[in-house]
Amino acid sequence: MTATHFDRFVAEALTADRETDSGLTPDELYGLYTSWSLINTIQPESPEALRAGLKELGIDPDHNELSMTGPAAADYILASAPSLI
Repeated sequence: MTATHFDRFVAEALTADRETDSGLTPDELYGLYTSWSLINTIQPESPEALRAGLKELGIDPDHNELSMTGPAAADYILASAPSLI
Protein backbone atom coordinates (compact mmCIF):
# COMPACT_ATOMS: atom_id res chain seq x y z
CA MET A 1 0.00 0.00 0.00
CA THR A 2 1.01 3.61 -0.39
CA ALA A 3 2.08 5.95 2.35
CA THR A 4 -1.27 7.70 1.83
CA HIS A 5 -3.00 4.54 3.05
CA PHE A 6 -1.14 4.71 6.35
CA ASP A 7 -1.47 8.52 6.48
CA ARG A 8 -5.22 8.08 6.32
CA PHE A 9 -5.17 5.43 9.07
CA VAL A 10 -3.17 7.72 11.35
CA ALA A 11 -5.44 10.70 10.63
CA GLU A 12 -8.67 8.78 11.19
CA ALA A 13 -7.86 6.34 13.98
CA LEU A 14 -5.03 7.74 16.11
CA THR A 15 -4.66 10.82 18.25
CA ALA A 16 -2.01 12.34 20.46
CA ASP A 17 -4.43 14.91 21.87
CA ARG A 18 -5.30 12.91 24.97
CA GLU A 19 -3.20 12.48 28.07
CA THR A 20 -2.14 8.88 28.44
CA ASP A 21 0.18 7.05 30.80
CA SER A 22 1.44 4.93 27.93
CA GLY A 23 0.88 4.74 24.22
CA LEU A 24 -0.49 1.89 22.20
CA THR A 25 1.46 -1.35 21.96
CA PRO A 26 2.39 -2.75 18.55
CA ASP A 27 -0.35 -5.39 18.95
CA GLU A 28 -2.94 -2.72 19.79
CA LEU A 29 -1.83 -0.62 16.82
CA TYR A 30 -2.24 -3.59 14.49
CA GLY A 31 -5.61 -4.53 15.96
CA LEU A 32 -6.82 -0.95 15.51
CA TYR A 33 -5.42 -0.90 11.99
CA THR A 34 -7.24 -4.15 11.18
CA SER A 35 -10.52 -2.70 12.47
CA TRP A 36 -9.95 0.50 10.48
CA SER A 37 -9.19 -1.52 7.34
CA LEU A 38 -12.32 -3.64 7.69
CA ILE A 39 -14.53 -0.58 8.26
CA ASN A 40 -13.05 1.03 5.14
CA THR A 41 -13.21 -2.21 3.10
CA ILE A 42 -9.46 -2.16 2.58
CA GLN A 43 -7.35 -5.32 2.69
CA PRO A 44 -5.05 -4.85 5.71
CA GLU A 45 -1.33 -5.04 5.17
CA SER A 46 0.93 -7.22 7.33
CA PRO A 47 2.07 -6.13 10.78
CA GLU A 48 5.54 -5.55 9.32
CA ALA A 49 4.15 -3.27 6.61
CA LEU A 50 2.24 -1.26 9.21
CA ARG A 51 5.37 -0.90 11.35
CA ALA A 52 7.36 0.29 8.34
CA GLY A 53 4.60 2.69 7.30
CA LEU A 54 4.34 4.17 10.78
CA LYS A 55 8.11 4.57 11.00
CA GLU A 56 8.07 6.43 7.65
CA LEU A 57 5.57 8.80 9.25
CA GLY A 58 7.86 9.35 12.24
CA ILE A 59 5.86 7.15 14.62
CA ASP A 60 7.71 4.57 16.69
CA PRO A 61 5.32 1.61 17.12
CA ASP A 62 7.18 0.52 20.26
CA HIS A 63 7.32 3.90 22.01
CA ASN A 64 4.51 6.34 21.31
CA GLU A 65 1.98 8.46 23.15
CA LEU A 66 -0.93 7.70 20.85
CA SER A 67 -4.45 6.68 21.71
CA MET A 68 -7.34 5.34 19.67
CA THR A 69 -10.12 7.47 18.26
CA GLY A 70 -13.04 7.22 15.87
CA PRO A 71 -15.19 4.32 14.68
CA ALA A 72 -12.20 1.97 14.38
CA ALA A 73 -11.48 2.45 18.08
CA ALA A 74 -15.02 1.45 19.02
CA ASP A 75 -14.87 -1.56 16.70
CA TYR A 76 -11.50 -2.66 18.07
CA ILE A 77 -12.61 -2.30 21.70
CA LEU A 78 -15.82 -4.25 21.12
CA ALA A 79 -13.99 -6.95 19.14
CA SER A 80 -11.37 -7.24 21.89
CA ALA A 81 -13.91 -7.58 24.67
CA PRO A 82 -17.00 -9.35 23.29
CA SER A 83 -18.50 -9.58 26.78
CA LEU A 84 -19.20 -5.84 26.52
CA ILE A 85 -21.77 -6.39 23.76
